[in-house]
Amino acid sequence: MSSRIRHITVDCADTYTLAGFWAEALGYPRSDDDHPGDPEALAQAPDGAGPSLLFIQVPEGKAVKNRLHLDLQPGDRTRDEEVVRLIGLGATQVADHRRPDGTGWVLLADPEGNEFCVERSAAERAG
Repeated sequence: MSSRIRHITVDCADTYTLAGFWAEALGYPRSDDDHPGDPEALAQAPDGAGPSLLFIQVPEGKAVKNRLHLDLQPGDRTRDEEVVRLIGLGATQVADHRRPDGTGWVLLADPEGNEFCVERSAAERAG
């Protein structure tokens, strides 16, 4: 049997806050064992539906572009609605790669500057 991804680990300064952002963004519950100031925090994938996000406190700040990032596809919203929601949660827009024909993506950064993309929803792709 091959391996599976259990956690995607993110180095950060404030584990509790960043886990809270991603818990809200993805609809993943934050672990009940996590508290402000903890050196690690977990946003758990519901019902084992995918890898969880594990946040580990490190002393150094983010210095360069991510070598790995997440691409999000909204479930029940359009890409544009999801971008607005995520910015409301604390993300910032880094770049806009949307094209006139509706393809493309929006590059955002989480509250600690980790880049991620928001693509079109499945409904937008089908329509």
